[in-house]
Amino acid sequence: MTRIRLIILTLLIAIGSSAAFATEDGGEGAQKKINPKEIIFEHLGDGYGWEVPFDHHHRIPLPIIVFGTDGLHCFSSARVTDGQTYTDGNCQFRIAGADSDHKGKIVEIVDGKESRPIDLSITKNVCALFITIIIVAGLLIWLGRFLKNHPNKAPRKGLGAIEVCVTFVYDGVVKPILGPQAKRFAPYLLTVFFFILVMNLMGLIVIFPGGANLTGNIAVTLVLSICTFLVTNIFANKHYWKEIFWPDVPLWLKVPIPIMPVIEIFGMFTKPAALTVRLFANMMGGHMIVITLTLLIFIFSAINPVAGGASTVISLIFSIFMLLIDVLVSFIQAYVFTMLSAIFIGIAQEGEHEKHEAEAKHEIGKEIVDTLV
Repeated sequence: MTRIRLIILTLLIAIGSSAAFATEDGGEGAQKKINPKEIIFEHLGDGYGWEVPFDHHHRIPLPIIVFGTDGLHCFSSARVTDGQTYTDGNCQFRIAGADSDHKGKIVEIVDGKESRPIDLSITKNVCALFITIIIVAGLLIWLGRFLKNHPNKAPRKGLGAIEVCVTFVYDGVVKPILGPQAKRFAPYLLTVFFFILVMNLMGLIVIFPGGANLTGNIAVTLVLSICTFLVTNIFANKHYWKEIFWPDVPLWLKVPIPIMPVIEIFGMFTKPAALTVRLFANMMGGHMIVITLTLLIFIFSAINPVAGGASTVISLIFSIFMLLIDVLVSFIQAYVFTMLSAIFIGIAQEGEHEKHEAEAKHEIGKEIVDTLV
C-alpha cells in the first residue's frame, strides 16, 4: 500500500507541475510556440556542446578544431554559442543560424559570406565515441585480466554479466556459423557486439556522459557496416570470389552478358547497406518516439492546463514503457548486427568449411578402413 501511495503522490505532483507550467506559460510565455520538429532533431543530432542535465539553455563546451583560410584554429565552442562570432587572428568563426545552408555547423566569415572550413572538431558524437571506446576496452580488459588471474573462478555481478554476454555471442552465434574459423573472427565480432550495445545503452541515458544518439547517426552505422564489408571481402577465399565472378549457373547467364556476376557484385554492396539502415532506423525510431511522447506534455499544457495534466500521466507511462522496450531493442540490434556480420563472413569462408568437412570425413573413413583391415 505504501508503494501505491507513493506512485499516486508522484503522479499528482507531476500533474500539478504540468498544470503550473501551463498556467505560468499562459502569461508572457504564451506567445512562445513550441517547435516539436526543431526540438526533436536538436536532441537527436550532433552538436559542438553537450547539454547540461536538466538545463536546455546551457551546454558543456567541446573543442572546435578547424582549418581556416590562414591555417589551424583551436578554440572552445563556448566562444561561438548563442550566435556569437569569435575572432582568431584574421579569421572569424560562428555557428550558422537557422536561415543558413550550413545550419548548426561552424562556418568562417570570409568577405561577409559564410564558408565551411575543414572541420575536425570534437563534437558531441565524437566525444561519445571516445567514451564508448574507453568503456568497452575497460570492461573487456577487466574481464580478460580476471580470467587470466583466476582461471578456475567464475566472475560475479557485473563482470559475470559481461562473461555471460561473451559466452552467449561466441557459443550461440560465432562458433555455430563460422565453425573452424570462429577463433579467427571472434575478436572482431565480439568487439562489434559490445561496441554497439554500449552505444545503444549510453544513448538511453539522458544525462552526461549519455544522451548521444550514436547508432541513430547513419554515418556511425555506415562505418560499422564498412568494417564488416572489408573483413568479409579481404579475408574471403577463392571459392567466394569464384561464386561472384564465375558462379555455377548456365553459361548463357554469364556470357556474353554477365547477368549473374553483375547481380553478385551488386549483392556485395547491398549487404552492408542493409546492416547500415537496419541499425540506424531501429535506434533512431526508438529515440524519436520517446522524445515525441515527452513533448506531448508541453504541447497539451500550452493548450490547456487540464489537458496538460492528463497528458503528463499518459506520456510518463508510455515513455517509461518505451525506454524499457529500447533497452531490449539495444540488445537485439547488437545481436542481429553481429549475427548478420558472422553470416556474411561465413559465406565468404564457405569453401573452407567444405574443405575441412571433407578432410574430416576422409580421416574418419581412413580410420574405419584401417580398423577393418
